[in-house]
Amino acid sequence: MHPPILLLISTDPHIRPLLEQALDHRQTTILTAATTEEGLRILKDHADLALVVCDESQGRIASQVILSQTRRTAHSLPVIILGTDGSAKAAVEALHRGATDYLAQPVTMKDLQTAIDKAHIFEAPETQIQMERFSAFDQIISQSPQMKLLKHLAAEVAQTDATTILITGESGTGKELVAQGIHAAGPRSKGPFVALNCAGIPEQLLESELFGYQRGAFTDAKQAKPGRFQQAEGGTLFLDEIGEMSFSAQAKLLRVLENHQVDPLGDTHSIHVNIRVIAATNEDLPAQIKAGRFRLDLYYRLNVYQLRIPPLRERPEDIEPILTSFLETARRDYGCRIKGITPAALTILQGHDWPGNVRELHNVVEGLTITCKDEMIRPDHLPVSLRDAQSAGQNGNTEKSSLLAYGLSVDEMEKKMLQEALQRTGGNISEASRLLKITRNTLRYRMAKYHL
Repeated sequence: MHPPILLLISTDPHIRPLLEQALDHRQTTILTAATTEEGLRILKDHADLALVVCDESQGRIASQVILSQTRRTAHSLPVIILGTDGSAKAAVEALHRGATDYLAQPVTMKDLQTAIDKAHIFEAPETQIQMERFSAFDQIISQSPQMKLLKHLAAEVAQTDATTILITGESGTGKELVAQGIHAAGPRSKGPFVALNCAGIPEQLLESELFGYQRGAFTDAKQAKPGRFQQAEGGTLFLDEIGEMSFSAQAKLLRVLENHQVDPLGDTHSIHVNIRVIAATNEDLPAQIKAGRFRLDLYYRLNVYQLRIPPLRERPEDIEPILTSFLETARRDYGCRIKGITPAALTILQGHDWPGNVRELHNVVEGLTITCKDEMIRPDHLPVSLRDAQSAGQNGNTEKSSLLAYGLSVDEMEKKMLQEALQRTGGNISEASRLLKITRNTLRYRMAKYHL
């Protein structure tokens, strides 16, 4: 195997010695170009290049020209940009244009070495690296074009280590699975993946859980405890349901994202943290901002790169492979006898609205493993609510022509709506409130009113 050939396009005399140090004496051939034109000529004449390193000493337009030409003639050739703009936005833009990595100057030898290692020019061909990158998302079962695109975008942004990512989507769509995939596909994969559900912790405890505390910081603080930011050092912190965070915690989170330092409760010294933050929400954050419940500056800081997971009703072609995967697991773990589903039963599932998304589908399959004694799932095996919903659709919803026909009072009707929403979502407050189009606090108040 011949030594890799690298192309360095730079007018900075310090970059080549830095590159040679980063290569750590590994055998390579380095071609240099002082101008964009010379770099383009070498790109054209050398089809066996293994890596291009291009700085922005001639301006950002010059690096964009190099990227554009590289992607036209050698789509899989890794390109590292040494940029003059240290913002995450610049890194994302470079990634979208086809860069393998973006390093803000001044560049250290260690940073450049890490970027070269990520390019895998000494270990494996690019096609293998792409396969390894996408395998990080194998837990997400899908065949729809929407999810294929989502996985592709997630695998690409995973390589931009500094980027904060916001994952949006309804409850039950698999936001944490996508976050885990990004962590596994990125350079922090050997570090910890720490997840925190911001809605699952009381407001008064959330800040201490996030930032940690020192002994004696409050009455029950018998000993110091590191926060989730410290626990995720060198890895990824996943903040689920970020829209449920209090204004006080939002302000402190914004400070951490900006200066990479946390202030544990009761401590007078800040602690530097080196982590990637991925946030997720099923809320409409712009609407939350208008309502005064979410900080605009924090939204901009989190929303450097956004991935939206489509709900299950927008990708019915994914229902069958997801169901098949659930059944395979049930057969392996519990000895379930079900082998598949009939076309008629599958049609009913594909016509359902799925307010609880993949989580709701999982609950349905789990119930079927108990109630279905046959090898194939037929329509009569499905929950009554799913069959009734399809019948109502086929009958043109004539039963819903008049609510007065039910003979119920307003309170009785409201109570039944609450009961149905909770039943359909398996008691999940977030999903039920979304289904009813009311806030979670309003739902809790009305549940207490009717003793639900």
